[in-house]
Amino acid sequence: MLNVKDLNAYYGKSHILHGVNMTVGNGEIVSLLGRNGVGRSTTIKSVMGQVDCVGSIKFRERELCGSPAYTVARSGIGYVPENRDIFPGITVRQNLLLGMKGGAVNKRWSMDDMFDLFPQLRERADALAGVLSGGEQQMLTLCRTLMGDPDLVMIDEPTEGLAPKIVEQMAVLFEEIKKRGISILLVEQKLTIAMRISSRVYVMGHGQIVFEGTPTQLTNNESIRKEWLEVTG
Repeated sequence: MLNVKDLNAYYGKSHILHGVNMTVGNGEIVSLLGRNGVGRSTTIKSVMGQVDCVGSIKFRERELCGSPAYTVARSGIGYVPENRDIFPGITVRQNLLLGMKGGAVNKRWSMDDMFDLFPQLRERADALAGVLSGGEQQMLTLCRTLMGDPDLVMIDEPTEGLAPKIVEQMAVLFEEIKKRGISILLVEQKLTIAMRISSRVYVMGHGQIVFEGTPTQLTNNESIRKEWLEVTG
């Protein structure tokens, strides 16, 4: 579904990504791991058209490298940023409605699905999004993205700073997303979550991929884990 090849990315004159290669298959959960500052977020921002890049980013064989973010979004890619980016001055329900692209009918997700997965959002449906807790805002951001009915959703640090109970809800949601045929590219720090739900994992170091394999292969590779990963949860 997603094929990134020889991707280089820049912030001004700073060269951040150096020849990144990675793939995400249909209905697959892939995690992008590594220490802070190695280029994980830059990778998915490059896919999303938010960072200047050269190389190849193909989604369903369509070249997207250099395309604006709205073109990438309309192609069927959803993006959940690390900073959440909710609309604080409107209600939870209105935020979810805004996630629907052009008023199109969502074939896989309804608002009731979102509320069933996260009962906290149902209880706060008519409250302003700005008064939600950090965990509730993270739920809302992810659900708003799913309301756009993407075929691939890229999620940046979804469990950062969340209580263990909400982290577990997120893990359940990721599994449900996969069951509905949606692929996930996950940037994550909590190894227990990434290793549990991922089909494959990539590890980044200094703007390059330094490991690709299954969670089991990563578990058995002690040198990679010690050098390139922050073991957090």
